[in-house]
This record gives sequence, structure tokens and C-alpha cells, in this order.
Amino acid sequence: MAAVKPEEISHAPMDQLQGLEYCIDSNPSWGEAIALGFQHYILALGTAVMIPSFLVPLMGGSDDDKVRVVQTLLFVGGINTVLQTLFGTRLPTVIGGSWAFLVPIISIIHDPSLERIIDPHQRFLSTMRAIQGALIVASSVQIILGYSQLWAICSRFFSPLGMVPVISLVGFGLFDRGFPVVGRCVEIGIPMFILFVAFSQYLKHFQTKQIPVLERFALVISVTVIWAYAHLLTASGAYKHHPELTQRNCRTDKANLISSAPWIKIPYPLQWGAPTFDAGHAFGMMAAVLVSLIESTGAYKAASRLASATPPPAHVLSRGIGWQGIGILLDGLFGTGTGSTVSVENIGLLGTTRVGSRRVIQIAAGFMIFFSILGKFGALFASIPFTIFAAVYCVMFGLVASVGLSFLQFTNMNSMRNLFITGVSLFLGLSIPEYFREYTAAALHGPSHTKAGWFNDFLNTIFLSSPTVGLLVAVFLDNTLEYKDSAVDRGMPWWAKFRAFKGDSRNEEFYTLPFNLNRFFPPS
Repeated sequence: MAAVKPEEISHAPMDQLQGLEYCIDSNPSWGEAIALGFQHYILALGTAVMIPSFLVPLMGGSDDDKVRVVQTLLFVGGINTVLQTLFGTRLPTVIGGSWAFLVPIISIIHDPSLERIIDPHQRFLSTMRAIQGALIVASSVQIILGYSQLWAICSRFFSPLGMVPVISLVGFGLFDRGFPVVGRCVEIGIPMFILFVAFSQYLKHFQTKQIPVLERFALVISVTVIWAYAHLLTASGAYKHHPELTQRNCRTDKANLISSAPWIKIPYPLQWGAPTFDAGHAFGMMAAVLVSLIESTGAYKAASRLASATPPPAHVLSRGIGWQGIGILLDGLFGTGTGSTVSVENIGLLGTTRVGSRRVIQIAAGFMIFFSILGKFGALFASIPFTIFAAVYCVMFGLVASVGLSFLQFTNMNSMRNLFITGVSLFLGLSIPEYFREYTAAALHGPSHTKAGWFNDFLNTIFLSSPTVGLLVAVFLDNTLEYKDSAVDRGMPWWAKFRAFKGDSRNEEFYTLPFNLNRFFPPS
């Protein structure tokens, strides 16, 4: 048997992914772009509905209050997406609600001064105002770190090796939103997973008018089919005698969104009343803002790869974080009930559709704003059982995680140093947050349980985030362990040309601001 030459089994590193149909600056036809934008809107509904559905009842809110919070979250998310794609990183990223804010928000909900309020609606309003005040104050962290270019300075310590765990854990760290939720209603979750994978991967070469319809629109087709199937099961009484939890995850009529939604309602600032401010609440919320910043950093780098763009240079990344801080400020002013971050599932959809067009995401933002104003129509789509979204997340989160692993091609993975850093940071990034989750579930409070509530919220929020733990471990080890002799092994020669705005001509092509606004945000 003839020996195999090394060049026949190796693959040269590539700056940009191959096989994408449309990159960040190329656009499909208007009809196709609108359909793809609607698909991104449908995917963004999952988190936009799930977070208020969990938090609003804890705050004492009614179904009417829940619908208004969902509308507000979508409305502000649409505005933030437009701002980010026009003036922030300019990457095709949807900005949506973030789970990272749950620990400080639940801490505010259980504040004794708020729990003493007897009237549920008044307690909801007072809690919402307290959350608004904390978000407004905490947003200053991202605004300062972004616009002062401090985050750009911090990003100088990042290498391809150090970013691998951060980007990968943006996807892997959300494993509890995937199959554990699918398992709550396997009769619709597993068919959804199988149908989506079949359409997007096995039948992707099926074309109509030279458009790979099943690959490009696998999400909306499979959601429509399984949603109709779930409605049929509901109407036939299949879940009539099942436990309440099963009915809530399987039935299509348990969300109570359509009946509670107004026909037309425009969210506006301070709609819940004047925000209230508390130093303890604000300090706890700052930890969530830092977590959101780190998670978004990994998400931006994943989005750049799936949009066939270069990694965002330091000042572009910092500019995007600054605009994300403005987004959290808007969350506080409008009262979305939570802060915002980059939607990881929508980044995954860039990969499954092979369309990384910025225009498509801007159209999706238009749908978010439009349907948040037309309440009944928006509520119709928002009534899709969350199990259906969880089945899609199993693919989307995994795809984003694998994009992070693809950065290993620019490093030397025959180095024991690199193997150590990658393995330890990935393992601890999953293991430490899991310890915090299990401890909290058993003790009903986090491992940090001192008399200072703001300190507890800060530590528990930081260490519940897989990307944050991954960044702390990976960047520390990468910059202290045999640092001077490892530049080539870490991938720095490849990384260097993308760290400055003018280091590569493609940086200017992808990230230059419109309307000649670069004079206000000068490249570093």
C-alpha cells in the first residue's frame, strides 16, 4: 500500500468559510431576503416569549402584562438590531433578550420591600421600575468600556487560541436550553428536530428556480408543519388528562397570548412609570452586563465567520459594545424586563441557510418592530410552543460552538501548551456553571451567600456564564503560560492583520460606517 503524503490529508487554514451563498455585503433578491428576514424573526420569538413567560408571573404580572412585555422586548430588540447593523459592528446579528440577567432580576423580584406589596399588579409595576433603574445604571458599564475603547485595549490580549473556548462556549454553554427542553414534549420536539435536519442537510440540494428552497427555508417550513401537527394534537384532546407542565410545553393554546394581546399597541419609554434606583440592584445588574459583553464578544466573532467577513478589529468590536450599552439603556427606558445581547440562535441560522447578508437581518428587525405594534398578529406567531424552538436550538447552538472550534486551525494543536489551555478552559467553562446551577437548585440560593446581596448577585452571575468562565481561564493561561515563546503557536501571526482597521483591506470593506461617520469613531 502506497504511503499517503502529508499534503494529501491536511487542509490549509482559510480566513473565511467556504460554501456561503451570500456574505455580509452581498444580498439575495428582495423576495428571498424578505422571506429569510421573516425566518429570523420567527427564530427570535423563542427567547422573546420565554423570558417574559418565566419572569412576569414571578413579578405578579397578568397575561396582559406578559403580552406587553413580549411586545416591548421585540420592539426594542428590533431597534437595537437596526442600530447594531448600521452603526455598531455592522455584522448581521440580531439583538434580543438575554438569560444572563436572570440572577440579578430574580434577586430584585425577591427584594423584601417589593414582596411586601399585596396587590399583584402594583407589585409588578414596582418590580419592573426597579429592574428599569438597575438596567439604566448598569448600561453605563458597556457604554464606557465601548466608547472609551477600553474593551479594544482588553481585546489586545485575545488570541485565536484564547477565543476558541469563549466562542465555543457561547453555543455549548446553552445546552440546557436544547434537548432537556425537547424532552418535555418529545412528541413534537423530536419530529421537529428530525424534520429540520432533514430539510437543511439531507435535502438541501432540492431546488426551485435555482433556489435551494428546503435548505434556505428549512426553519419556517418545518415550524409550520410541526406547529400544525401540535395544533392537531391539541384540538383532538391528546393532552387533556396530562400534567399541567406537559400541557404548557405541548399545547398550542396555553400561552394565552392571542386573547390578551391588543390589536395595536406602540411601546413607549417609561410606560410602566418612573424607574426607581437602588445601589444594590445596580451593582448586581452590572455583573450581568459584563457577562453580556463577553458573550457578545464571542458571538460577534462567530457571526463574522458565518458572514464570510474578517474578525472584527479591536475598535470595531469596542464600537459594537458601546452601541450594545445604548441598547441596554433603551431596555431600561422602555421596560423590557431584561437586558439584551446578541442572539446566538440567529447566528446559527446564518450557517444553516448559508446567507450572511446584513440586509436580511435588517429586514428581520423590521418584522420585529412591525409585529410588536400589531399585537394580535405578533401573538399568533408567539404562541408557537417553545419545545419547537428548543429542537432547533440543538442545531443552532451546536453550529455556533463548532465555529469557535474552527479557530483552532490557526493555532498549533500539536503543542502540549495549547492542548492544556484549550481542554482546561472548555472543561471548566462547562463544569463550574453546572456546579453553580446544581447548588442553586438544591439550596435555593447560589454558592455565594453572604449578607451583601449585591456581592452574591455579582459572583453568582459571573460564574453561571460558561463563556465568561472560559474567557477568564483561557485568556489568563494564554497570557501567562510560556507567553514569550508561543506567539506562532497561539496563531498571532494570522490574527495580527485583523487587529487593526487598516491591517487588511477587507476590514475597511466590511466595517466602515455609513454616511461618513468614521470621523466620530476613528479607527485605532
